[in-house]
Amino acid sequence: MSSFRNHRIVIASLFLPTTAVLGDSPPITPELTEEPDVIGDEATIAGVVSRLAAAAAVEPTASKSLKPTLKPSLRAGGHSRNLSLPGLLPGPLKSIVEDLKDKTRLATPAARSPTTEASNPFSKLTRFAADPVPSPKPTHGRKHQTTHPDSQATPRLRRRQSRSLSRRAASVGPTSPDRGPLPQPWHIEPNPHCNGGLKNAVDSVSHRMKKKVWVGTLGTNTDSFGDELRKDINAKMGAERECLPVWIPDAEFQSCYDEFCHQVLWPCLHYAVPDAPKTKLFYESASYKQYVAVNQRFADRIIENYQEGDIIWVNDYHLLLLPTLLRLSPKIPPNAPIGFFMHVAFPSSEIFRCLSVRKDLLRGMLGADLVGFQTANYARHWRQTVSRIMSYEALPRGIQIPEGDGLTVEETQAGEKGSNSVRDGAVERGRFVDVGVFPMGIDVHQLSKKKHEPEVAEWVQVLRQRYAGMKLVVGRDKLDEIQGVKHKLTAFESFLVKYPEFQGKIVLIQVALQTTESNEIAAGGVTDIVSRINSKFSTLTYQPVVFLHTQDLTFSQYLALLTVADAFIVTSLREGMALRTHEFVECQEGSYRPLILSEFTGSYSFSGFRSCIAVNPWDTRSTANAIHQALTMSDEEARSRWEDLHNHVTTQTAQAFVTTFLNRCVRANTEHTSSLEDPSSTLSSAGTAVPLLKPSLLLPRYKHSTKRLILIDFEGTLWKRDLTRKGLLDLQKNTDLELRKKEGLSPEVALPKEVEDLIDVLRRLSDDRKNEVWLMSGLRVKGVLEAVADRVAKVGIVAENGCFLKTRSVGSFTGENNFAGEWISMVSNFNLTWKNSCLEILNYFTERTPGSFIEEREASMVWRFWTGESMDHPDRQWAQRQAAEAQNHIFDSLGERYGLRIIPGRNSFLVLPNNVSRSSAVGAILHPGGPARSPSHRGHPHQVPWMNNSMSDLPVRGGSRSFSTDDSAYGSLGGGSGSGSNIGGHDLDFLLAVSSDEKLLTRLNELDAAETVSTSGKGTDAKWRLSSEETLSVLRGLVQGTSVGP
Repeated sequence: MSSFRNHRIVIASLFLPTTAVLGDSPPITPELTEEPDVIGDEATIAGVVSRLAAAAAVEPTASKSLKPTLKPSLRAGGHSRNLSLPGLLPGPLKSIVEDLKDKTRLATPAARSPTTEASNPFSKLTRFAADPVPSPKPTHGRKHQTTHPDSQATPRLRRRQSRSLSRRAASVGPTSPDRGPLPQPWHIEPNPHCNGGLKNAVDSVSHRMKKKVWVGTLGTNTDSFGDELRKDINAKMGAERECLPVWIPDAEFQSCYDEFCHQVLWPCLHYAVPDAPKTKLFYESASYKQYVAVNQRFADRIIENYQEGDIIWVNDYHLLLLPTLLRLSPKIPPNAPIGFFMHVAFPSSEIFRCLSVRKDLLRGMLGADLVGFQTANYARHWRQTVSRIMSYEALPRGIQIPEGDGLTVEETQAGEKGSNSVRDGAVERGRFVDVGVFPMGIDVHQLSKKKHEPEVAEWVQVLRQRYAGMKLVVGRDKLDEIQGVKHKLTAFESFLVKYPEFQGKIVLIQVALQTTESNEIAAGGVTDIVSRINSKFSTLTYQPVVFLHTQDLTFSQYLALLTVADAFIVTSLREGMALRTHEFVECQEGSYRPLILSEFTGSYSFSGFRSCIAVNPWDTRSTANAIHQALTMSDEEARSRWEDLHNHVTTQTAQAFVTTFLNRCVRANTEHTSSLEDPSSTLSSAGTAVPLLKPSLLLPRYKHSTKRLILIDFEGTLWKRDLTRKGLLDLQKNTDLELRKKEGLSPEVALPKEVEDLIDVLRRLSDDRKNEVWLMSGLRVKGVLEAVADRVAKVGIVAENGCFLKTRSVGSFTGENNFAGEWISMVSNFNLTWKNSCLEILNYFTERTPGSFIEEREASMVWRFWTGESMDHPDRQWAQRQAAEAQNHIFDSLGERYGLRIIPGRNSFLVLPNNVSRSSAVGAILHPGGPARSPSHRGHPHQVPWMNNSMSDLPVRGGSRSFSTDDSAYGSLGGGSGSGSNIGGHDLDFLLAVSSDEKLLTRLNELDAAETVSTSGKGTDAKWRLSSEETLSVLRGLVQGTSVGP
């Protein structure tokens, strides 16, 4: 499985993108004749009002079903929350002068909240206007949906009230004493609570995502829904909307969502640990039981609808437990791909550790193959949190769950280790969880289409004339403390005081998104600040702050606001990805006005958004100065900044977000599944049987071939090293000539007996003129490899995992045209100054980790953090934690700067340059211009084609790539005729690769002549399997031409 295109995607999100609403479908808006472009006098406010009012006029004799529906924002008062009052009729249309008279200074500002101010710039101009969109209302919802929802839908969680209080008697249908509730009419509408950014992203790749299904709640009260109605909703939404509703009791959902999610998780994830009197709720929240129950209901719904090959994508903090709940089900295969993406911020470990259920939440996330975050900072925080709370090894690419912590279902139910289990293929060997950064974006194409609609242009004209001569600053935030609305208003007030010349010439239009009652109360000072500013700076015809709710304006009106704005301001105290800033950037095409952005948002962490005006929302004076800078910025500077922002928005799109996340999830699952295969298993990663290699099976091809290439791993395959501290020090003492001279020992290298034995086999293999033998090693050049090169000069050697090559000694038996092998640096064009800084970091951790030591090599470094004989020693856990911290320090401080990757091992880790590996070395060997083919290029690797980094595409753990994609490097990759391949300009008819490097073996399988043998003991794509202990005897069998089997 290498791509998500041919698989069904199960998207689990708390709210479905559509919901079921009881009652008949709303009447269809009649078709209206298309009006010509607005020009001349018709573009004035009076002209627009006249045309919109005329569109609302309906003949008295017309049928009721043909009457145009009015948008809530276009009805009396402009506030949809007032529409529930019976008998409310619109009053006469006021003139613009009468409208402005409502802005007089109030004697008692606290008496009127900004939500009841008659200040909506849209409502009074179009009080009788019909919806100008000529097409009927689509049943599937609008194509481009943001967190600014349609206001017509019936909310499950109304603003300023909890879900349990939003029940309506009207939702209970007629009942029968025998059958219960009778079937009720219902229809589908867009869900105002759904994750709009996620929905847009999924819709943007609908041409690639052929099969998908959403799993979530309807976002409305469902206790009154009878069984028949639920079955009808399940069937219709599944068939028409690809949605699977999760039915949750209202009280259970209210406790989970309103209490645990919004009052415990949301503040914690955004660095806001509540103080008294909420401390008890935060630390001892009984609502966690409902949170677990809701996650279990999601798991049950997915399990009962699971199909083989499904990719499960879990979204956001509402479902942190879901990945592990799915893993624990015997009905979900162990190799099912599961990805989790956190749409909001993730705090440092010092904040998250305050949660009483911290371990349960982390265990839940660790059930996924891939855990994604919006920024690198959030991903790093999560890795460090898992490392410090769970004591797991945190690596730059993910989390290594140690052996014994991934329990089976039976062990979990027995409670041997609590609920910290994750079911996988081979429990004893642990598992690896990938961690990645996937910044979310918007669908630029769809937004561009929407902003060019006539309705948007019409509102742009209205706003520009309504606020002619004014500077407009626009903001849109949830009305809770985390979004920093109070800080924004305070800074705006400070701006008006500091720069009095702007009084009467600037308006802040703040749009507030609906939120829960508790969060809105927490931000209760907002209304007081708005009233104070308006009472202090308003005049007869001027009001500095216009405060709107999303119900007060349509999405077209919102886009018009973004288009005419002179600045857009975001002052969030913490936030994931502020997609509203992306929308502002795209709406500013042609105007190029600046963006004021809090440096605590996820968007600011990306280099493309560094061209905004960054502010610290806690610094009121600097934020006020930023507003002044934005309003007085030259057009040239503003355009230059906008171009940088635009380049980021159009590059990091919604399409890129979905494709990269799902492809990475599939790849991670494939890698992890193969690595978790039982060593005793005879199955490949594809599920097919892998035969055990015997010499008799290869001898026929070996004997009748004329051009052979043999690639063999050295340590780990041919030679099992003693990796204890004593064994490593003894080896260094016996093989390091400089050290032996200093200590007055014999200058001759004393190789281990096992190495002496295999040298004889290598010599006999290389003496055959049909053979070209290469030894692949991770050791440094000096020491063992130099001694081996002296003893068997005809064997080529790869040292330091591809950093150096020693070419074969070739020549005729007469002594003419002989060429002695030489060492070639494959990293001569790499900056190796990182080694000094890396050495300082490793020395720091070596002093604090007993028994550890550093192996400094020419172009790489190895830190052996555990050299004890016992793997169960209690000190090994401490050493693993130190190793995880060391890797994070190296990766964060040196990795990106110098282009390094880190390869973790069982008791050590390796640091080396990117784009260098055994695979890249084999690519150089096979290339016609490589060191084995072109002696004239030796010693100048930076001048030859096989050292071109663009040729590398094989992924490795650190994210680097290696292995040539140039077909000339391999001849016909699997496309040759018969069993031969033209490699390096020679007709190679036999290639034997014996290695534990699964990526290398997989790529070599593309060659028709290749016989790949895996010694890793894991699931493999190789053609043969073999234990490392049997490798030498198999090679002897080939040399002797006898069937000496293992």
